[in-house]
Amino acid sequence: MWRYRWWGLLAAWIGGVVLAVVVMLIPDKYEARARVFVDTQSVLKPLMQGLAVPTNVEQQVTILSRTLISRPNVEKLIRMADLDLDVKTREQREALIDDLIKRLTVTGAGRDDLFVLTFKDTNPERAKRVVQALVSIFVESGLGDKRKDSDEARRFIEEQIKSYETKLADAENRLKEFKLKNLALFGDSGKDAVSQIGELTAKLNQAKLELREVENSRDALKRQLAGEDPVFLPESGQASASGVSIPEIDGRIDAMKKQLDALLQRYTEQHPDVVGTRRVIEQLEAQKKQEVESRRKSGGMSGSLGANPVYQQLKLSLSESEANVASLKTRVAEYEARLGAMRGSQRMLPEMEAEFAQLNRDYDINKKNYESLVARREAANMSVEMDASSGVAEFRLIDPPSVPSKPAAPNRALLMPASGAVSLAIGLLVAFLVFQVRPVFFEGRALREVSGLPVLGVVTLIETPVRTKRERMQSIYFAGGLLSLVGVFALMTAVLALRAFGL
Repeated sequence: MWRYRWWGLLAAWIGGVVLAVVVMLIPDKYEARARVFVDTQSVLKPLMQGLAVPTNVEQQVTILSRTLISRPNVEKLIRMADLDLDVKTREQREALIDDLIKRLTVTGAGRDDLFVLTFKDTNPERAKRVVQALVSIFVESGLGDKRKDSDEARRFIEEQIKSYETKLADAENRLKEFKLKNLALFGDSGKDAVSQIGELTAKLNQAKLELREVENSRDALKRQLAGEDPVFLPESGQASASGVSIPEIDGRIDAMKKQLDALLQRYTEQHPDVVGTRRVIEQLEAQKKQEVESRRKSGGMSGSLGANPVYQQLKLSLSESEANVASLKTRVAEYEARLGAMRGSQRMLPEMEAEFAQLNRDYDINKKNYESLVARREAANMSVEMDASSGVAEFRLIDPPSVPSKPAAPNRALLMPASGAVSLAIGLLVAFLVFQVRPVFFEGRALREVSGLPVLGVVTLIETPVRTKRERMQSIYFAGGLLSLVGVFALMTAVLALRAFGL
């Protein structure tokens, strides 16, 4: 390769010049950027815990930032930033979409809720418009998707509630029809047959016990009534009316007399209340006399029965006892009839109870699901209202879209030394390729090993002062050419670096 070093140096110079020209002709790209802060903390969030549906807003925002640069959003961005003015064909539009997807970036700035949106373009104003449109899409996507998800969730819950309302109504109707059909067996309390039979037996025994008690009471009254002597009303003129008892009038007279005694303890005989009370007592006694006379006349003759109050009370109690006995006998007969009917249909009870249990289980399941869906609907409504009123996820534009005056790319201060290194690599590669095409052997042993033929002799090169001087000068020229190439790239790199720092 040293033998063909001039070929390599020439190739390095040509490659270096070409690469330097390419680096200088690369168009400048300006980077527009904006920072957006997503506030996911809210005072209502811990207060409404357990009442509203919990949402992981941080995760939603993170997913939104990762899926922001999608094809529909890029197409919308093209329309918003007027990037399709020069697009004429479908192929150009597809190429523009693919190029924007590659150049748009959304990255986190050290924390999950701070995002940086960047875009590079040769036109600084166009880059700024693209970032502004991307910020708008980012904010609108966050709010719109959340509302869309909430509306879809509520619509789905409403549909399920209507479905379960129909199922619950059907289950209630089936349960009602079954109860009405078997009301005699199940009654209106929903108890099973065994419980109803036990309850009827207890009621029957209680009614029989009460019947025996009332019958014993009735028999005792009959014996007392048989031993009581009746009292006959005296004839007119034989006795005064004071010996005859009329309970309703006598009671009023006794009450008035007690009232008169109380008045006399406080007032004199001439007090109006005392005088009035005495007058009322006299009127009641006169009324009693008239009642006695009317009863005597209506009885026809003396000797009419009924003046003894104890006898009358016993007769009244006996009548009540007879009525109670008849009522209890009717109750006992009714309980016996019900118990007989219940025991007669006892063979159908297991099947009916199983059917009733199945209907009741279906009703309970539908009711539980319905109540759960209603509760979730209310929680979803509360969550939507909370998000609308307090802004659970609030987008704040920290840094508006801006473009610096200096281009962000290409970094010519870095590309230029890289080009110099590549040019040197090109020179080495060219020298190696020329050596491979035109190989040279400097030793007889190497020639014998490669050719496989015997080497009869070697002619040795005799170094002369003239040849040595010429070789030295060629080496100096080669080193000068190589150092010149390196120096040129170093100088250009220094100039570009000074320009990048504004010096």
